[in-house]
Amino acid sequence: MEDNDLLRISIVQSHIIWEDVAENISYYGELLRRLRGKTDLAVLPELFTTGLSLRVAELSEPNDGRTVTALKKYAADYNLAVTGSFMAADGGKYYNRAFFITPDGREFYYDKRHLFGMAGEDKCFSPGMKRLIVDYRGWKICPLVCYDLRFPVWSRNVDNEYDLLIYVANWAESRKKVWKSLLQARAIENMCFVCGVNRIGVDAREFKYHGGSLIYSPKGKKIIGIKEEEETIVTKVIKKEDLNSLRAKFPAWKDADKFELL
Repeated sequence: MEDNDLLRISIVQSHIIWEDVAENISYYGELLRRLRGKTDLAVLPELFTTGLSLRVAELSEPNDGRTVTALKKYAADYNLAVTGSFMAADGGKYYNRAFFITPDGREFYYDKRHLFGMAGEDKCFSPGMKRLIVDYRGWKICPLVCYDLRFPVWSRNVDNEYDLLIYVANWAESRKKVWKSLLQARAIENMCFVCGVNRIGVDAREFKYHGGSLIYSPKGKKIIGIKEEEETIVTKVIKKEDLNSLRAKFPAWKDADKFELL
């Protein structure tokens, strides 16, 4: 088995210090330091530097701001890729922007497509218009954000264009059953590994988050399930061989509908 058949992926399930960008950068930097030499990819929660605040004008920053600058340094120093999301300012607009940063300094971005109107997100952010697929260590990886999970057409894996689907989230405890069910469904219908990383704790808007981070196999089997409300880091090795074998033996992907999104 070649090295690029294996991917060590680490779930970083933790709380978020409300609206304190500097403290969160430092705090999550320490968590990433602990993964030096132990992982290929660390997955952080959605909006890991702020929480789901609506003070986007004050808290948003450009791609070359302090958040991405720090993440690039962590990725290089600890020899790992890191993904999550932050509040981004770009061209006079604001985005809930997912990042994927590699150890060699490459940076990729995806702007959350589906904004959660019930929390006022649609009043503050602009929606993204283009999906992202990153090629990293021989794996095709598609990072999406939280509420995107509810919209299967947007995540549809046509012609096996990705191998690993990642959702970073601030997903409320009151909908935790939905979280688990939809992550499993996305894995089965897209014949891919699915990783969902959610925060824990209670934020200043009194939203409670349970964590419950998970990784599902392409068959929908739970291969990591993190305890609810537990601050922890867990690493799992996933195998491309398992994915390729399933796709060859049960090629349902060949019969999939071709979706075109305007």
